[in-house]
Amino acid sequence: MAVDLDLQAATFATENRLHPTDVRALIAMLDAERTEESMTPGRLGARLHLNSPATTAVIDRLEALGLLARERDPHDRRRVLLIVSEQAKTLGWSFFGPLIARILAAMDEFDDADLDAYERVLRAVAQALPAAK
Repeated sequence: MAVDLDLQAATFATENRLHPTDVRALIAMLDAERTEESMTPGRLGARLHLNSPATTAVIDRLEALGLLARERDPHDRRRVLLIVSEQAKTLGWSFFGPLIARILAAMDEFDDADLDAYERVLRAVAQALPAAK
């Protein structure tokens, strides 16, 4: 499943002339937005395990494509926030929306107890992954 999802992301990257790291950056920023967490260049670099120059290169590429914007934090003008553009969201949904719909449809056959167990398994695996380094 992880390989298949990675191949989907690679196809998306190729079709949109993005580097695979650009796709991971967009996903990280969308995840942060969904949880109402502000995303800064430092946080993005930490999430992607990138050094500062590599993080800047990713941000520059995505900004040049109109997929994100840099904005000053209204509460601390020294901080820069990364904002995913509506264009990026539309692009992502046009590709990944049908995939997400198929996954949700496949999950419809499971009851709440099954889904709760599955969620516990995924959380345990997710917590174990960083320790595997």
